[in-house]
Amino acid sequence: MTRRDFLGTAASAAVVAPRLNAAEADVSYQKMGLNTYCLRAFKWTDKQLLDYAASLKLDGVFLQDSLDPDRDKLQHWREIGAYARQLKLHIETGVGAVLPHSSDAVEASRQQLLLGLARSKACGSPLVRCLLAGDRAHLPPVSDARNISAMVKLLKSVEPQFREAGLKVAIENHKDLQAWETREVIEGAGKDWVGSYLDTGNPVFVVENPLTTVEVLGPYALCVHLRDSVVYECPRGAMVQWVPLGQGDVDFHEIVQRVHTLKPDVYVYIKPITGRPPHLMPYLESAFWKGYPDARAFEFARFVALAKQGRPYEKAMVVEDVPGRKTPEPFVAALQYQQREHMEESIDYAKKSLNLGVRWRA
Repeated sequence: MTRRDFLGTAASAAVVAPRLNAAEADVSYQKMGLNTYCLRAFKWTDKQLLDYAASLKLDGVFLQDSLDPDRDKLQHWREIGAYARQLKLHIETGVGAVLPHSSDAVEASRQQLLLGLARSKACGSPLVRCLLAGDRAHLPPVSDARNISAMVKLLKSVEPQFREAGLKVAIENHKDLQAWETREVIEGAGKDWVGSYLDTGNPVFVVENPLTTVEVLGPYALCVHLRDSVVYECPRGAMVQWVPLGQGDVDFHEIVQRVHTLKPDVYVYIKPITGRPPHLMPYLESAFWKGYPDARAFEFARFVALAKQGRPYEKAMVVEDVPGRKTPEPFVAALQYQQREHMEESIDYAKKSLNLGVRWRA
C-alpha cells in the first residue's frame, strides 16, 4: 500500500466513525465552505449563494466576484453579512487584481483595496482578498522584483486603514507569481497584517507543484481554496487542466494534512473551476523561460515529476467556459448543470475522503 492509499483509507475510515457533538467537532475538524465563483453560470444573487451553501450544511462561504445587482451598494454588504450570520455561515470576500501598471493607476488601485476594506468590514469578513494580475502576461512589463516592490509599496499605502479596521489582506497566488515571489510580497508588506489566500489550482499555471505552494505559503495562509488539476506531459512540455476535486493528479490528502498542521483554524473552501480546455505549458521551448528568469530548478523539477505521473482527464466535460469569450446560449444550461454537479461532487469528496467540515456532521 502506498502512502497516498494509506492516507485515503485512513481519512475514509474516520468519516464512518461515530460523529462527535458540535463542540468536539469544532476542535477536531477543519471548517469548510465553498467559493461562489465556481457557480457563476447561474448568475445567482448573493443571498441565493448563501442559501445554497447552507443547504449543503457548510460552515462558510467565500463570496468572490459577486454578480449581485446590488453589489456596488455598501448597504448590500451589511445586509448580506447579517444574512450570513442568520444562516450561521462564516463569510469572506475581497476584490480582484490591484497591481497598477503605471504611476497614473496607483490611486485607482488604492481605492480598489479600500473598497474591498469597506465591503469586508460591512459584511464581517476578516480579510480582503486581492491578487496582482490575472496571469504573468498581464503583469506590468518589468522584472518580477520591480513588480514585487510595487505591490509592497501599494499595500503599505493602505496599511493604516487596514490596521485601524483590524482586517488583513489575503493575496491570492494567482497565475502571476510563483509561491516564493508571493511570499516576498507578504513579508515585504508585513506578515502580521498581510497573508496568503492559498489556492491549489493556480500553481500549475506557473509550472509549480501545489505541494510546493503549500510548503512555501502555508505558514502565511489566511484561507485555503482547494482546486484539482490534471498535469501531463506532451511533446512541447506539459498540459494542465482544472477538474473536480479528487479527480486529478494532485495529492490532496497530503495537502490537507499539511494545512491542518500549519493552520488548523483557517477555513478551507472548495473551488472547482471546470469547463475550461487544457492549457499548454511549453517549458521545453527556450522562449517560455523568458517569462521565468528567476525560476528555481528544484521547484520546477517537482512540477515535472507531477507531469510525468499524470494523465489527461478522461471523463466527459462541457468545455465552454473560455475566459474572454461569451458562452454561447445553447451551452449555458449545460454549464450550470456541470458547475453544480462538479461543486457537489467536490464537496462530497472533501467530506468523505478528506474529512473536512464541521456542520454536516451534526
